[in-house]
Amino acid sequence: MNKVPLSQCVHISIFGNTNVGKSSLINCITGQDVSIVSPTKGTTTDPVYKTMELIPVGPCVFIDTAGLDDKSELGLLRIKKTNKVLSKTDIAIYVMDINDINKQGYEDAKFNFKKFNVPFITVINKADTVSKQKLMKAKSELKNVLFVSSKTGEGVSFLKEELIKRIKENQEDEFLIKGIVPYGGKVVMVIPIDSEAPKGRLILPQVQLLRECLDNGIKSYVVRDTELESAILDLKDIDLVVTDSQAFKKVEKIIPKDMRITSFSILLARAKGDMDEYIKGVNTIENLPDGSKILIAECCTHNTSHEDIARVKIPMGLKKKTGKNFNFQYCVGQDFPENLNDYSLIIQCGACMVNKKTVQTRIMMAKDANIPITNYGIVLAYISGILDRAFKK
Repeated sequence: MNKVPLSQCVHISIFGNTNVGKSSLINCITGQDVSIVSPTKGTTTDPVYKTMELIPVGPCVFIDTAGLDDKSELGLLRIKKTNKVLSKTDIAIYVMDINDINKQGYEDAKFNFKKFNVPFITVINKADTVSKQKLMKAKSELKNVLFVSSKTGEGVSFLKEELIKRIKENQEDEFLIKGIVPYGGKVVMVIPIDSEAPKGRLILPQVQLLRECLDNGIKSYVVRDTELESAILDLKDIDLVVTDSQAFKKVEKIIPKDMRITSFSILLARAKGDMDEYIKGVNTIENLPDGSKILIAECCTHNTSHEDIARVKIPMGLKKKTGKNFNFQYCVGQDFPENLNDYSLIIQCGACMVNKKTVQTRIMMAKDANIPITNYGIVLAYISGILDRAFKK
């Protein structure tokens, strides 16, 4: 489980005020001492992540967050960090202490869940600390909530069942190629081996596509760009060629004109993003004034080189394509900048290292700010002059 990429896990986040038993509850759900438990307020400072198998859903990551009611200067920073967790949350659990029902805090939390389109379960913890009469009274007054005790484990099995039910209701399968290539079809994956390629392994989108082909009975052939021409001669009735975006131009010249072509990044964009928004975004480039600020959003950190997509190939390609000098700025990591109005365009990476919810939240933030957004692979197809071909049905 520790080797399952977080991007492929359902993200379940636990929110609530300090000392309501969030950490105890997550330990009880996972059956492990994931989070430090203490009667001292503010014990959990930064979000804590723990992966586990939630049968029959599959791999999940539980996120324990800091209390939402810490009004100190440091506490406000913790709350800000906690709220950022919402951008990647697939389903939330909001926890309250039966001895201290904070209705205003609950309403504030529900507002944020609605804002980020996050389904949630409300849990009243510490049910073991009150009399039967008080417990019955609370159950009669509070509807659509679950009563649990993270100390005794009472009600936690029902919480797990509800979690599984909600996840199944809201979970959307991410398909890279299903629906594009039929059962028994042929896909050629072109993977250049250059200085950007990791030594001795494939990158995640390549592995995901290979596995999806296997799962759906699609025959796949993996070659370098240097062997592509001979591979095309060896094979017949190829349904689709999938290439690294950087090799678009070279691959497009090698394969027949009537053969379909796309990239790993575009397939990821299809699975996690919004293709209509991405196409609208790339179509704004022609009309951007010289000197426009473009934000390039990278979800993971890595060493850069002379072949780096974000810092070399996209800036150089756009300058050559448009004849304009754009002002490129970068955000690296999972936190999307708040000053989106400073930019004329956002170019999102393939997002192989973050979950779909993170990408969808970024698209929502861009739309709210009325800033066009697009994707690496789509921009590289545009630069290579094969955008129409890359989206041909």
